[in-house]
Amino acid sequence: MTQRPLRFGLIGTGRIGQVHAVNIAASPDAELTWIADPFLDGARSVAARHGGAVTDDAERLLTSGEIDAVLVASPTPTHVDLIARSVDLGLPVLCEKPIDLDIARVDALRARVAAAGVPVALGFNRRFDPAFRSVRDRVAAGEIGELEQLTIISRDPAAPPADYVAVSGGIFRDMTIHDFDMARSFLPDIVEVSAVGSAVFDDGARRHGDFDTAVVTLRAASGAVVTIINSRHSAYGYDQRLEAFGARGALSVANAPTSLVSLSTSAHVEAKPPYENFFLERYAAAYRAELEQFIALARGEDSTSPGFEDGRAALLLADAALRSAEERRVVAVDLRA
Repeated sequence: MTQRPLRFGLIGTGRIGQVHAVNIAASPDAELTWIADPFLDGARSVAARHGGAVTDDAERLLTSGEIDAVLVASPTPTHVDLIARSVDLGLPVLCEKPIDLDIARVDALRARVAAAGVPVALGFNRRFDPAFRSVRDRVAAGEIGELEQLTIISRDPAAPPADYVAVSGGIFRDMTIHDFDMARSFLPDIVEVSAVGSAVFDDGARRHGDFDTAVVTLRAASGAVVTIINSRHSAYGYDQRLEAFGARGALSVANAPTSLVSLSTSAHVEAKPPYENFFLERYAAAYRAELEQFIALARGEDSTSPGFEDGRAALLLADAALRSAEERRVVAVDLRA
């Protein structure tokens, strides 16, 4: 029996909200029914392209009785309250990362989410990248033996505006948090964090006490070591690589090219164009798969969506990395507490 499309309420119509709107509208299993944004013109613009009623009041969307699930793409300070209200109303919710910048607010919500029993998923879209997912599955299948080392390289094309840095929560909570979740998708039981950071080139990072360059080392309970390398700029494009190394070999993911065409001349051999230059292009397939898995979760089907506890664990690792970088020491963590 064919199920009817899941009716979505989308909260937030900024850059990432628009990505989600496109994917909801394109999915045969989803329908964009309501859109909320305090900047009503943004909601109207999205509705004009993809349908749905609009409001500047998220509460009106949540209590409309015309939605089956909520997608939260609004600013981070709104996430806790919107998750809480959604689960209280029995509405499955997919929320962009992070849950909050303050782990105390996350922990205050934790028992409420658990007691509600309503599906909550976090927007760690990189888990759904086809290449990363293939490596993770092949590691889990034992293809390279027990995982000993995991290396994650993530460099943005350019530093964000200084005004964004000021409210972002810092590089570890804003940028590295994706890499923490990726690390945990391979090695869930991280027990130790060591991090170093510098402000090498970005005035915004210097002005707001943040880092533009960071390296993090995680140790898992198994003894496996994860190395995360971050930079807020990359002259050659969006740098997103991964290597998993074990006793029987290694699995690697290279950067995504903008073209498969190369040029060879007397001056250059196999000269290639730059890599993808923005996360929306690089992870377009991942965002679509993320939505598909959330729809399965909301319907009570098998799903690989990362949940509330995954979001909490990633934030704990981000906080530990910041403490390690500031205090120049190794920080022990217990993600199960």
